[in-house]
Amino acid sequence: MHVKRQSIVDFQVTACYSAYINMISYSIVKKSKRSSARAGIIHTPHGDVETPALVGVATQATVKTLTSDEVVQTGSSLLIANTFHLHLKPGEDIVKRNGGLHDFMHWDKALMTDSGGYQVFSLGFGRDHNIGKIVKEDTPLTLSTHASSKNVKITSDGVYFNSPIDGKKLFIGPKESIAIQQKLGADIIFAFDECTPPIADRAYTQKSMDLTHTWAHVCVSSKKSDQSLFSIIQGGKFKDLRIQSAKTIASLPVDGFGIGGELGFDKKEMFTMLGWVTHELPENKPRHLLGNGHIDDLETIFSRGVDTLDCIIPTHYARHGVAFTAQGKLDMSKSQYLSNKDPLDILCSCMVCQTYSKSYLCHLIRAKELTALRLLSFHNLFYFNGVVASIRQKILDNKI
Repeated sequence: MHVKRQSIVDFQVTACYSAYINMISYSIVKKSKRSSARAGIIHTPHGDVETPALVGVATQATVKTLTSDEVVQTGSSLLIANTFHLHLKPGEDIVKRNGGLHDFMHWDKALMTDSGGYQVFSLGFGRDHNIGKIVKEDTPLTLSTHASSKNVKITSDGVYFNSPIDGKKLFIGPKESIAIQQKLGADIIFAFDECTPPIADRAYTQKSMDLTHTWAHVCVSSKKSDQSLFSIIQGGKFKDLRIQSAKTIASLPVDGFGIGGELGFDKKEMFTMLGWVTHELPENKPRHLLGNGHIDDLETIFSRGVDTLDCIIPTHYARHGVAFTAQGKLDMSKSQYLSNKDPLDILCSCMVCQTYSKSYLCHLIRAKELTALRLLSFHNLFYFNGVVASIRQKILDNKI
């Protein structure tokens, strides 16, 4: 990866941004007096999103196992689809010919598309080292300035990938990412970035962050649609880099912010870093946390000033037979539930808990019936949305 280092003062907002159109707006309903939490509303062309909000993951234009109508019934008002995977199949031209993502997937509420920046990591250093965004604290920081991936090639203009479908070479840079997302047609699109690996040392992290900043400017100047653009803050686990990145991205004429990359070795470190970032961001624009959201972390994350977040946990766990309830996580594959006639959660009002017993759901899981995955996904997404709604109410009541 070769890119000339540039700082915030090297960039000027020029006339090329003069045609920028803001299609969403954000209003704060209540700011907490106890923390950085705020309850607000994101106004989009496809309806309002009350925040804090969980953003459902619709990677390939679907929330796995559920129809769009069912996702609405879970209380979801905003989904995020994956630019990289939709570019591979069916292709953004096919989506555009179908009227854009909203018509294509029969979803009339708000939509985001990510940039493909996460795949720079997951198909690159993530695959090289068999790691995710979080590693143990004693993991060596082996990636330095001149590190390169075996599976992707990062240049100053963008990234060369090997297609995970057929191995063919493909290139996505900031211009290409914006062009793809404009054809997909979501309400909110994200600037192309490099999701910094968790094993990157300070030198690599700074170089990667500077590249993300350069690409952010290209994305702003490349966007010709009336979609709203969020730009992504990087900087890894390093406080001064996170603050620098937040200030740099906040200086751009964008509609909101994504907080990306790795966020430290443990939850405490992540919460601290979120505070560093949101402290530097303007209050009149929404902040989105990319790819995080364990159920026990939600209240603390939102108390740090985050407005929205996306995570696969509700549906991913469901596909492994796990249900989230007020009594904790339940592994519905365990035989102990076969004789239990109670609902998953007696306090839950979702259609699954109102209709089916633990006994039946356990049977479906053990019989490997696909219906089980649908029912647990519906319940988990409904449950997560309920938890987030209760956090919003706590903010309104000044309890957080």
